[in-house]
Amino acid sequence: MPTVLRVGPYRFFFYAGDGDEPPHVHVERDDCDAKMWLDPVRLERSGGFSGKELRQIEQITAEYHQQLMEIWNDFFNDCHTARSNDRSCSY
Repeated sequence: MPTVLRVGPYRFFFYAGDGDEPPHVHVERDDCDAKMWLDPVRLERSGGFSGKELRQIEQITAEYHQQLMEIWNDFFNDCHTARSNDRSCSY
C-alpha cells in the first residue's frame, strides 16, 4: 500500500493490485475511508467521512490530480514491466 500523498489528516494511497482498474486513489483518516477515481476526479465510494470532508478530499484530489496521475502511471507501468520479467513490483 504505497502512500503517495499526505495532506492534513488524510493519507492518499493505492494497492499494488489496483492496476487492472481505472486510475484511482484510496483516502483514509482514522477509521474513515474513501475511493476517488482520478479521470475524471469523482467519488467512487466512502465510509465514515462527512459530506464536508468528502468535498475537501475531492478538492485535494483535484489539486494534486496531475501528480497523482503521474505516480499512478509510473508505478503501474513499472509493475507491468516487472511482471513481464517475472519479478514482483513494489513502491
